[in-house]
Amino acid sequence: MWQPEIVALVVGTFLLAGFIKGVIGMGLPVVALAFLGSTLGVREALTIMLIPGLVTNTWQALAGPAFGLLVRRLWSFLAAAGIGIWFGVGVLAGAKSETMMALLGVTLCTYCALTMLRAQIPPPGRREPWMSPLMGGLGGAMFGMTGIMIVPGILYLQTLGLKRDVFVQALGITFVAITLALGSSLAGRSLLTQDLALMSLTALVPTAAGLALGRRYRHQISEASFKRIFFVALMVIGLDMLRRSLL
Repeated sequence: MWQPEIVALVVGTFLLAGFIKGVIGMGLPVVALAFLGSTLGVREALTIMLIPGLVTNTWQALAGPAFGLLVRRLWSFLAAAGIGIWFGVGVLAGAKSETMMALLGVTLCTYCALTMLRAQIPPPGRREPWMSPLMGGLGGAMFGMTGIMIVPGILYLQTLGLKRDVFVQALGITFVAITLALGSSLAGRSLLTQDLALMSLTALVPTAAGLALGRRYRHQISEASFKRIFFVALMVIGLDMLRRSLL
């Protein structure tokens, strides 16, 4: 784990992931998983992502106008997500690395396609009391297996009609909760080793540097063009994961 080439890969990955999050406000987990999952393995990538993901989303969860309101509304979604993560990590722990790489590749491609097509789930309306735990559980299971909760968890949150600043805070609360659940699940199945935990802590430094750099250049880069390049690149990486896992 502490070979120079692996350390360089982790530092470079989180520097890039932090930069992208600084520019467009998202993308840190998927970039980390896309680059590290295909080289170190999905289990290792998920573990290294823990501390940078937790730290970068904590401020987003707390710095908003509706923390209490969101927790009361989303508690069943978050609780079900935690249960789903436990089962998802159980699958991850026992599955072959090639299988999980293929699943991550499919998830990345689906995520990119849905985002570029601006696909949306219909608003739940009066079905919200039972749809929230259902979507949270399904999203949590996917997060536990791949580290990506977009399908269907985050897509569901987008249908709740939250104002932009409240939605951003809802994302922060969600990612803090699911990252804590992921860490607990990985530790409970002995996947959170000391080496990986230290590597995750080390990844904080390039993440912070990338965030600062991304925020500095946020207004000098066309966000729309940057997003298109970002999602096309992720699609290519996802397809390459599929190719390598199936050949």
